[in-house]
Amino acid sequence: SGCNVGLSLSLFQSSKVSLEWGGIGPSSMQTLASGVGAVFAGGTRDWLVTLDLDVAFGMEESGAIRAEGARRLAGVLGECTALEYLNLRGNAIGAEGTGRLAEVLGGCTALAHLNLRGNEIRAVGARRLATGLVKCKALVHLNLSSNGVGAEGASRLAEVLGQCKVLAYLDLGFNAIGAAGAQRMAEVLGECMVLAHLDMTSNEIAPHGAASLAGVLGKCKALEHLSLEFNGIGAGGAGRLAGVLGECKALAHLDLQN
Repeated sequence: SGCNVGLSLSLFQSSKVSLEWGGIGPSSMQTLASGVGAVFAGGTRDWLVTLDLDVAFGMEESGAIRAEGARRLAGVLGECTALEYLNLRGNAIGAEGTGRLAEVLGGCTALAHLNLRGNEIRAVGARRLATGLVKCKALVHLNLSSNGVGAEGASRLAEVLGQCKVLAYLDLGFNAIGAAGAQRMAEVLGECMVLAHLDMTSNEIAPHGAASLAGVLGKCKALEHLSLEFNGIGAGGAGRLAGVLGECKALAHLDLQN
């Protein structure tokens, strides 16, 4: 059931709660949420800035908080008005847990870094997450890789990402969004004026998806890092991209390996 998180005073004296690598499991998430709630009850609501519950690969079985833990976390997260960094990588919260978090993200007005990599959120979770992301006006870094959101999930996310005006880092790798998903993302990337890092590794976008992205990359003037490896874009897709990359004056890293 993960490690045992005690309600020691020292845990809640710091603005950073970091319990990464081994994970804590859903039962200990209850303890952690209770501790955070107790601090809030004491009248202090702006102390928590960083919450890192990263679960290392291979530790998910015992350490992941899962949907139940996400539900308990959501119970206090909406009051974390100073929270800037939230890392829940590898916690298997699924679509249900993602939905619970999305309901309260609007209260995290300072949230700048959100990592939900490897949480099995699928298309349903992406749809529910989108409703919360639209309220995250300070969001700079978003990692949703390895979640199997597919073309439908990418489409839902695309509906709101254009409104994340300070988004600089976006990782959608390993989500099987396909050419259709790439096309939907391309329609909004031009609105992400400060986007510097875009990773769409292993998404099966094929030549058509690459062509869609090529049509918008010229507008991404701040883009420094672009990863499109393992997408089967072929010579045709690579050619379309090559025709516009000269307009990306800030580009320093390009990966098209297949």
